[in-house]
Amino acid sequence: MGQTKRARAAVVVVCAGVLGWGAADGVAEAHAASRYAKPSHHTVRVEVNGAFEARPGEIVDIAVTGVAGGAGARAVTVVSPVFARPVRLSLAVEGGRPRYAAHQAVSLTAKAGRHPVRVEVDGRVVGHGRVRTVAAKRPEFRVTADRAGARPGERVGLSFDDLYPGEKGTSFTVRSRAFRAPVVLRHDTGGLDWNNPRMFTAAPQLPPDVPDGTYDAELTGPDGRRIAVRRFTVRAARPGDSDYVGKGHGPAFFDRTSRPEAATTGRFRVEAGGTVKVLWSDVDPDAGEEERLTATSAAFDAPVPLRRDDSKAADGDDPRFYGPARIRDDLSPGSYPVTVVSHHGRVKKTGHVLVTQAEGAGGGPGGG
Repeated sequence: MGQTKRARAAVVVVCAGVLGWGAADGVAEAHAASRYAKPSHHTVRVEVNGAFEARPGEIVDIAVTGVAGGAGARAVTVVSPVFARPVRLSLAVEGGRPRYAAHQAVSLTAKAGRHPVRVEVDGRVVGHGRVRTVAAKRPEFRVTADRAGARPGERVGLSFDDLYPGEKGTSFTVRSRAFRAPVVLRHDTGGLDWNNPRMFTAAPQLPPDVPDGTYDAELTGPDGRRIAVRRFTVRAARPGDSDYVGKGHGPAFFDRTSRPEAATTGRFRVEAGGTVKVLWSDVDPDAGEEERLTATSAAFDAPVPLRRDDSKAADGDDPRFYGPARIRDDLSPGSYPVTVVSHHGRVKKTGHVLVTQAEGAGGGPGGG
């Protein structure tokens, strides 16, 4: 999918000095902190995590570790000019060690620069640090795809980032002749853009028969007002392109207790009424068909969707797709073809499964 998203990464890691007698911030403060930090090499650390450096309005993940006696009822707060008010943290115990955390938005009035942060426990300062912020960015509308020309059937990434003081709209729509219908952009609080409360996204799929050409994508606000227009290109694969026919392998078969690595293109034996998993791999799959690949056979109850294997086990291998197929329980023993069609019909390959009689049916186990 072509949608571009920013990964969650550390903005800055700031930590106090060793708390206890002789701390860098003064004996008096160290003495006040000694109720919560052991005198020997006990460090309170505060980490502020977000996406790159924090912008005004972005949500950051605050974590404080090193506060002794955390299992008790402690009021742990973080105070900084970049936050509108002191941030009260919640306790979580990880590996037997207390960790205090909270999500908090950077103030929309925060200026770019490095700002002080202090950690307080029950009103007493136990640590200091700094956090970096950057300037606000003007609203930005993006249309992205994985290729210079999006393929018919491929998903196109749409995003509107209007995290900027004064912006308040909540309903945004994108229209284009390349899409079947207007596309509504939404904010995903559980997605990669959790830290940006004003990132609105969508990933519509182009129709498989959309003509080649250059298209406008028009972004409008809740009142129908045009906000921005971006252009993108649609271009079907042509002879000579690596994804025109790809390098498909399969269909191959494995049982539901095995892994894809055990798949075989030989005549795989399966009982009537049983289940077989169908595997297809392709060095350069058609970007417009990855969500529509299916395996069909007269032996199956229904066509089988082949879904991409995104597991770590597939790392380093050719892209592979598989799905489970249930064998009809009324089949006679025999060899049945299984077909996969890809690259908009330009590639068609067939394998075979050998259906045997189910145990206990008729005269007992049978062969094809």
